[in-house]
Amino acid sequence: MRNEYDVIVVGARVAGSTLAYRLAKSGYRVLLAEKGQFPSDVLSTHNFFNNSMAMLEELGVLDKLLATRTPVYRRAHIQMEDAVIAGEFPKAQGYEDCLCIRRVHLDNILFEHAAALEGVDAVERLRVTGLLYEGDTVAGVKAVRDGSGQLEIKARLVVGADGRHSTVRALAGSKCLHAVPTDYASYVGYFKRFRQEQGAAVELYRIGEHIAIVFPTSDDLHVVGVMFPLEDERLIAEMKSDPEAGFRKTVFEAFDERTTFASRLHEASLEGPIRGLLGYDNNWHEPMGNGWALVGDSWSFKEPAVGQGMHDAMYSAKCLSALLSGRDLANIDWSEMAEAYGSRLEQMCMPLFGLACELTRNVPISPEQRFVNTLIAAHPPATGAFLGMYNHANPPEELGRVIEAIMTRT
Repeated sequence: MRNEYDVIVVGARVAGSTLAYRLAKSGYRVLLAEKGQFPSDVLSTHNFFNNSMAMLEELGVLDKLLATRTPVYRRAHIQMEDAVIAGEFPKAQGYEDCLCIRRVHLDNILFEHAAALEGVDAVERLRVTGLLYEGDTVAGVKAVRDGSGQLEIKARLVVGADGRHSTVRALAGSKCLHAVPTDYASYVGYFKRFRQEQGAAVELYRIGEHIAIVFPTSDDLHVVGVMFPLEDERLIAEMKSDPEAGFRKTVFEAFDERTTFASRLHEASLEGPIRGLLGYDNNWHEPMGNGWALVGDSWSFKEPAVGQGMHDAMYSAKCLSALLSGRDLANIDWSEMAEAYGSRLEQMCMPLFGLACELTRNVPISPEQRFVNTLIAAHPPATGAFLGMYNHANPPEELGRVIEAIMTRT
């Protein structure tokens, strides 16, 4: 490890390892700093819709990920009260398959892939504790490793890829531009022998005040998430007392009558612990300032049910590396760069951030929305446009145009 780099990337999971790899490929000398150690797991829905597969291919890791024998899927089964929207995701950037790979595999593969490059020094158990400054510009980090004395490492750019509780974001003073608190408590578990009725698919249910989501994932498992209102103190107490019993009881009470989800979960066995997230903000932060930038959840965290976290982590890394490529980091107009970076992120990611903010509110489905959901379920072009929002195959407004055309004809 040196004492000076072009870029220091703090956090080495999806966004961080992706960015370090891309920057090193562009000729920069990069320190990839991870406070933990790999392989390790983290709470996550860890899903890539098919539009993100191209980014994995660009990195050269797609074959390695598929070699874990994680199943791919193409279908969605979404039930909103009594409306069932089912179909295949539209092809996106030439890819049909979606992939939901466990983080214990994904993060380790990405980290080792970046670490193998000559331009990357990948260091585990290195914890950033402060930032160095030259005037009002970030010029490096203060860090400790394995309880040793404090290190000072200089860089032209420090990037926070260290998650929704980002240390870099807090130290740099990044402003929160949007924040919508969730109304839900979220719990996730891995289940073995969960039976899907029509093959591998993502399943999502919203019945009353409850939401559930299922993805086929690695190691012959399915990741199952359940959400219920934060104000339900009885359920939260039951989850704390006996997480598995509380999880299964919640599913049985909320989803038993109108779906087969509860009966199929009853047949499955839990592998590992139930993990929970009690309250969070859908947030969007200022993504860049003088000598610092943010990628992934450090920049924006949103409702997991929309499945955009992995895409946004990789896209923000790709976007930032493209803007920096070929630039002399000693002579960058940071305000101009920040405007360009923020504009690109907003154009690509803000529509589904808005959708996440809507989903995170516990409000009844209106009669008008019920009618629209029934219309989407009954017409394949509308189903395709609806699913195409999630994999960026079409913008959200395309769904409105399709629905308007259907209503005009009828």
